[in-house]
Amino acid sequence: MDENNEELYCIGCGAKIQSDDPTQPGYTPESAIKKGLESEGLYCQRCFRLRHYNEVSDVSLTDDDFLALLNQIGSADALIVNVVDVFDFNGSLIPGIHRFVGNNPVLMVANKEDLLPRSLKRSKLKDWVRQRANAEGIHPVDVIMTSATKQHALKDLLKAIEKYRKGRDVYVVGVTNVGKSTLINQIIKNSTGMQDLITTSRFPGTTLDKIEIPLDDGKMIVDTPGIIHKDQMAHYLSAKELRLATPQKEVRPKVYQLASGQTLFFGGLARFDLIAGPAQRNGVTVYMENNLQIHRTKLEKADDLFSRHQGGLLQPPTTKELEQFPPLERFEFKIREKSDIVFEGLGWVTVKEGTIVAGYAPKGVGVLRRKAMI
Repeated sequence: MDENNEELYCIGCGAKIQSDDPTQPGYTPESAIKKGLESEGLYCQRCFRLRHYNEVSDVSLTDDDFLALLNQIGSADALIVNVVDVFDFNGSLIPGIHRFVGNNPVLMVANKEDLLPRSLKRSKLKDWVRQRANAEGIHPVDVIMTSATKQHALKDLLKAIEKYRKGRDVYVVGVTNVGKSTLINQIIKNSTGMQDLITTSRFPGTTLDKIEIPLDDGKMIVDTPGIIHKDQMAHYLSAKELRLATPQKEVRPKVYQLASGQTLFFGGLARFDLIAGPAQRNGVTVYMENNLQIHRTKLEKADDLFSRHQGGLLQPPTTKELEQFPPLERFEFKIREKSDIVFEGLGWVTVKEGTIVAGYAPKGVGVLRRKAMI
């Protein structure tokens, strides 16, 4: 802030200027505050990038704002485009969204599919995403697999939006870290007539800022602020640690031959136990970030190893992040057919039938079984 500690506000969106947290409304680097005051035009970083580069960046919502946003969406007559992360489906679902969308159709966009192995059939994953959505009370009119960073299936997405919106506005919603803003930016770049036409306005009756991208028929694509989901692995890690933990490139399978009573640690984030298997050596295949450190040990030594080395030998998280990192929660599975044990936000381990296994993840982060995708 300036020397007088005067409260400053963005002249674009009205958010209170702050320099502490880039994910929160009103963030502006200290150096930009001084320049803005000298030029008598102080914008937060988000509005500055929007104004000068037509580039959308995400901000996070508090719980109260989140409820206000859902109420606004529920009262609109619009197509809802719900962006989720294929590596973190449960963690990227908006809590309670099925109760708020009303009669509005939902088009589900499963982002980051470029990180999946090429051997994984996309049709299988698409079916799984639809099944998981249905189980959560969401019944999407369609599921589009895409990669915002690589622009995969972007034209398919634009066609689907046009098909299902039927002359209505489009609301794009998602939790933080799913790539929603990257996707919006690609839509802007790939849609003619949208350059220099982005506007901002408030959701009625709230302090929430929305970004509007005009469509040819006068309707809007409305980009909404990102919603924090506390059951995301990403919620417990810094940006630097997140890059070490979550897939950045197409994941390469790693095969381990495990005897009964052996454990794999995925950094200090998660754990996999092969409790019992039908063979002397049982092959399991790990699909996670290629650079994530994996440590093997005996099950009987695993608890002691973890308590002594989480944050050191077993990282991420680092010792600095251990204070806010929750304890691991255990999930046990009896495997009757070839299955994937999915660690939400990290990836999965493929195991053969006839085994008994357990998966551990930070409390609140899901571990679930699905029929093997590969």
